Amino acid sequence: MPRNPLEEASRALRQLGDRLRETAGPEGEWIAEQLERISTREEPRTDGDRSLGELQSELDGLVGLETVKEQMHALVAFLQVQSRRKEHGLREAATGQHLVFLGNPGTGKTTVARLLAEMYRAMGLLKRGHLVEVDRAGLVGEYVGTTAVKTDRAIRRALDGVLFIDEAYALARGESRDFGPEAVETLLKRMEDHRHRLVVIVAGYPRLMNRFLDSNPGLRSRFSREIDFPDYSTDELLAITAKFLAENEYRLGEGAAETLRRVLPKPERSEGFGNARFARTLFEQALNAQALRLARVEGAALADLDRDELMTLRSEDFIAAARAIGEVPRDPEARRSFWRRLAG
Repeated sequence: MPRNPLEEASRALRQLGDRLRETAGPEGEWIAEQLERISTREEPRTDGDRSLGELQSELDGLVGLETVKEQMHALVAFLQVQSRRKEHGLREAATGQHLVFLGNPGTGKTTVARLLAEMYRAMGLLKRGHLVEVDRAGLVGEYVGTTAVKTDRAIRRALDGVLFIDEAYALARGESRDFGPEAVETLLKRMEDHRHRLVVIVAGYPRLMNRFLDSNPGLRSRFSREIDFPDYSTDELLAITAKFLAENEYRLGEGAAETLRRVLPKPERSEGFGNARFARTLFEQALNAQALRLARVEGAALADLDRDELMTLRSEDFIAAARAIGEVPRDPEARRSFWRRLAG
């Protein structure tokens, strides 16, 4: 999803403020505060304040993630019912809105978090419904006394929206002189202080996230739900690649779909498998391979390439893409052909 230029400008101002705080002393602190005030002003929304129905339709349109969609719909329904109970003077169930997203890279965690933030706004639970994405570097300082300030700054940016902490397990490294636990303590306090203005989502690998949640006695109890994001199947990765093709006006040539299926890794994937990111990288490398192939056409023939040829990705383009990122087709004959091409 393309970034909003205003968000990019705000991000640049905040990064400049961070550098001033670290290098320019008290004078830099004052300038950084002014930059932060500018960067956190509310910008006009560009998504037209989409309705809850529109946002749920976009969620349903995502490839795969069926169990995630079910849990998101259940969460939204629960919050709607609790809101209605409150309107009728009934007691609300004491359940927090903070979440844990468990899954390997490229499984749609950030996309779903962004949609959920907007859903909270559409339901009136959050005023802005924006997403602030940070990792360890955005919360933990390098020197004594800087971590709480840095974490507070990230939380202020996220107020009235969602703070999404990717690879949150990095906050609990277990090292004796690590400032990660200070960030966690600050976060826990602010989650309580701003419980009506802030939703926190922590995300990362399942194994490491369970260790993180056990690293602080009050941490796991602050998160109401843990949602598992499964790896995409080969068919789902093919569907994701098909979306990339359609969005960029490309199509597969004869036999290219089968080559693509062989190139995609087996379902038994390692913890670091990139899922949709892998599919995007493979697609982009295939574009490079196609460009190199077409650029070899010389003279008038290059100018005579028709629309279909410019749109078509062939089997050989995906084989070259696989070679570029260290993957090869699984079929033995295709593998032998691959190495023959490589040797040539």
